[in-house]
Amino acid sequence: MKRTNSIISCLLLFVIATTQISCNRVRIKSENKWTISSQNELFKAPPAAVKTHWVSPENPTGEKGKGALTNKGGKGNAFFIVQPGEKKILFDIKGAGIINRMWLSGTIGINPVQRRAVRIDMYWDGAKKPAVSAPIGDFFGIGLGLITSYDNALFSSPEARSFNFTIPMPYRRSALITITNESTEEVWIWYDINYTEVDKIPDDAMYFHAFWNRNLQTTPGVAYEILPKIEGTGRYLGANIGVIGNSVYRGTWFGEGEAKIFLDGDQEHPSLVGTGTEDYIGSGWGQGIYASRHYGSLISDRDSDIYSFYRYHIVDPVYFHKDCKVTIQQMGSADKNQLLKIKSRGGVVIPVWLLGKDGKKTFQRRLLDEENPPKLEDAEFPVTATNYYRSDDVSATAYFYLDRPENNLPPLPSAEIRLKNLEKRVFKVIRPKK
Repeated sequence: MKRTNSIISCLLLFVIATTQISCNRVRIKSENKWTISSQNELFKAPPAAVKTHWVSPENPTGEKGKGALTNKGGKGNAFFIVQPGEKKILFDIKGAGIINRMWLSGTIGINPVQRRAVRIDMYWDGAKKPAVSAPIGDFFGIGLGLITSYDNALFSSPEARSFNFTIPMPYRRSALITITNESTEEVWIWYDINYTEVDKIPDDAMYFHAFWNRNLQTTPGVAYEILPKIEGTGRYLGANIGVIGNSVYRGTWFGEGEAKIFLDGDQEHPSLVGTGTEDYIGSGWGQGIYASRHYGSLISDRDSDIYSFYRYHIVDPVYFHKDCKVTIQQMGSADKNQLLKIKSRGGVVIPVWLLGKDGKKTFQRRLLDEENPPKLEDAEFPVTATNYYRSDDVSATAYFYLDRPENNLPPLPSAEIRLKNLEKRVFKVIRPKK
């Protein structure tokens, strides 16, 4: 009987805990204390100050009673056509509100060049510098100008023909979203942006930001910066990362590099550190193709060394109060014979750690800690697994909230840099999977 009561007590505690977790969501409150984000409050009547709006080509201003005005309401303006070099305003709203969702389709959904060449920018509260500036495909959660079907906590593409985000983006005075067609072909765009008008945003509500960058050839031994150092108070939400492996390393594993997060004054050493690339995104012993709510690997082509993967810190928040920087090491794994072949082809190889056998006993050697580590060509260098610094083409979109509408990060690189080598190395190799 005591055992039964104990089991029942444990079950009750579990139910209470999971209920608390499901209810413990970020809540945006207006002055009359009404919350709008808890699923348990789906049935709650809204106060007069809270209003729902949709912005789309059929109602570009989102105003009440201003939708479907063309063609006598017969789908007269379902999409916009954006010419090469043209900037198009998608969303220009004054007052306080929260963007909750965006859906987008059109030629961007089927044209890989446009997914990298078309840029999306978002401005909050009249800021001159965008808080969000990224290639549109990368922004929606998948790198390298690619697309496949996926669904996670922040982004989705149900059938590899469209994009969605469901990310709360509050603003106090205004919000502006633009796209700029930096491709050589016209862009057709269908979209809608769903937002809630409110009377006031809380003082502690932060602004959403996204930053994209690419390093065409990382330096062996120098970690790639997913997010360069940002200043302020905020929360790092995570990133999607694209890797085009250097062909000189073909046939070896690229992803031994550790993710490292430097917080609030960290200098040489980070506060948060993982144990490997595939480990950081929830897998192990390499990574295939998978997708879950908070981490996944949407593209994994080991034959061509092309990868696109993501990690979102939703249930495991990463907060900072002064500054934050996020990096990932450029490190692979191979055996001695493979590494010798790489060197013979002109590849840079810097061994950093190896795993060996002494009879039945496994040993590790931390080569960077040794005063006189063995050279790769030496006979005493074991023919076993060796982690080594390498150089690849890496790009990433980092997402974060910040206590200000602008950030101190560099501007988006040119379309030329964003598209370089993709046609040959990626687009001719990877086809959309639906």
